[in-house]
Amino acid sequence: QVQLVESGGGLVQAGGSLRLSCVASETIFSINVMGWYRQAPGKQRELVAYITSGGTTSYIEAVKGRFTISRDNAKRTMYLQMNRLKPEDTAVYYCNFLHLTNSWGQGTQVIVSP
Repeated sequence: QVQLVESGGGLVQAGGSLRLSCVASETIFSINVMGWYRQAPGKQRELVAYITSGGTTSYIEAVKGRFTISRDNAKRTMYLQMNRLKPEDTAVYYCNFLHLTNSWGQGTQVIVSP
């Protein structure tokens, strides 16, 4: 199992920004598609964005134009820059592989107040 540690969450007002980070314990991170997921209270976990090893990205419609996913393979780190946050972005955010079975980290809580 690859350990993934998320950080950067917090409480922010609507319209604000946060930058999440995800650090992987193994270099296998560098050759795999990685994704940011989120789970809002009472809802299922959903994929928000993903990025290939080469940097190709994809986003769900709800965050397009506001969120930017990126990665630094040398640092085994992935980022999610979240701008113009909305209350509906409130959730616990997780990172994980898209195509590998791996345990989930503790996530990082994002709370967006109206």
